[in-house]
Amino acid sequence: MTSGQRSAIPALAALAVSSAAWFFSTGLHPLWFLLWLAPLPVLLVAPRLKAWPASAVAFISCAIGALNMWQYMREVTPLPVTLLAILGPAVIFAWFAVIHRRLVLRGRLLRAAFSLPILWVAFEFLAEFHSPHSTFGNLAYTQMDCLPLLQIVSITGIWGVSFFVFLFPSALAALLAPQAAGRRRTLTATVLVLYAAAFGYGFFRLHTTPAAPRVTVGLIASDLPQNQFPGSTATVRLIAAYAGQVPALAAQGAQAVVIPEKLGRIDPDDLAKADGILERAAQASHVFILAGFQHLPNLNEARLYSPQGTLLATYEKHHMLPAFESDLVPGARRVVVDQPSGRWGIEICKDMDFPALSRQYAHDGAGLMLVPAWDFVRDGWLHGRMAILRGVESGFSIARAAKQGILTVSDDRGHVLAQRASSAAPFATLVASVPVRSQPTFYDRAGNWFALVDLLAALILLLSLLVVPPDPDPRAPNRHSAPPQESAAT
Repeated sequence: MTSGQRSAIPALAALAVSSAAWFFSTGLHPLWFLLWLAPLPVLLVAPRLKAWPASAVAFISCAIGALNMWQYMREVTPLPVTLLAILGPAVIFAWFAVIHRRLVLRGRLLRAAFSLPILWVAFEFLAEFHSPHSTFGNLAYTQMDCLPLLQIVSITGIWGVSFFVFLFPSALAALLAPQAAGRRRTLTATVLVLYAAAFGYGFFRLHTTPAAPRVTVGLIASDLPQNQFPGSTATVRLIAAYAGQVPALAAQGAQAVVIPEKLGRIDPDDLAKADGILERAAQASHVFILAGFQHLPNLNEARLYSPQGTLLATYEKHHMLPAFESDLVPGARRVVVDQPSGRWGIEICKDMDFPALSRQYAHDGAGLMLVPAWDFVRDGWLHGRMAILRGVESGFSIARAAKQGILTVSDDRGHVLAQRASSAAPFATLVASVPVRSQPTFYDRAGNWFALVDLLAALILLLSLLVVPPDPDPRAPNRHSAPPQESAAT
């Protein structure tokens, strides 16, 4: 067996294992723990390969893993955007794997261990900076079921999650490299201290939850085909059907009822009829009702009705979904409502993809966000969890009513207090008690400080590579060693 064949076997094994781990640890229903392992086989085998084969293994494994989003992406984006979303991160991962390989071969193990997390966070931050989709696609959302790690976002924002996830395989691959012999102690201690601090903080935060006033919320959504996005007159009939569900929720203790985004298209005359229906329903059941409309010609609104039977506030969506809502005018005003339980805020669906808007609500003192939404069926879990992460970052609870998605109620630690699929009934409903707790976080005050520090570290790392001599070919003979026969004679 030639040396090339010997190196091909571990390369193919790494490709197969890493591809499977990427595939099942990302996408719309991720197994969070597999992402901690997905890069590891590639990073372990890379020093045994030349640079180009190592980069090919890394690229192919990541690209195969990203195919779990192919069908979903084709439903919501053009083909060029789909290809970019799948192949772009694969190219980046291949580059970072080669950098890790080079640093390992040069014996710079501490730098190698931190290279992947630093470079990946820098990539995500730059890719999402001023993106119309903001943080959608960020790998931190794969970790929503790992609550102890998730608490780090209250300090670092979303960027700290990817950092700690990728530090594990990057550091482990460096520690297991032959070049690490006799040099593992400092790296091991450094990594263990960082993880002890991150998870220690997470467990502490999860078990030190301040008491807070509570409010009972009711959520309603209907996925019946005729109820998805009707025209103006049909929207009024649909509103009446939704209003008919309110008394049952109020009887279960609901004090505020949230109805999904864009119940239908509605003109000013029919909007007045819809307002009347919801005002009477709110007054009769003595509850707040929040409902969303596409107010013709070009507004995406959420309208809040008070228990006194009045229109209390109107919120216009800030962040529109490209292509689907390009004709709508973005709003620019936040809405907060003072209640005995605390301050309530309002956002609509995609607004919660953007950390900056939620941080502004945190500055306003919001302890509960009411969120009408509309998902795409397949992404119901993921998009709902993206909203939940905003609450952990900025310190508030969330009641989110999504059609073609999941009704969810969550607190500022990321606990899902209640959930139900919107497809569970012709009019799916959910009632849950939620704390109204406005607890400022370090991230709320300091913003993207972690990403900026990481970006500086990435720049320093990349510049340092320009002054380090090229790494040796791991399969080439050592020019400075004596030929075998000379060694034997010696």
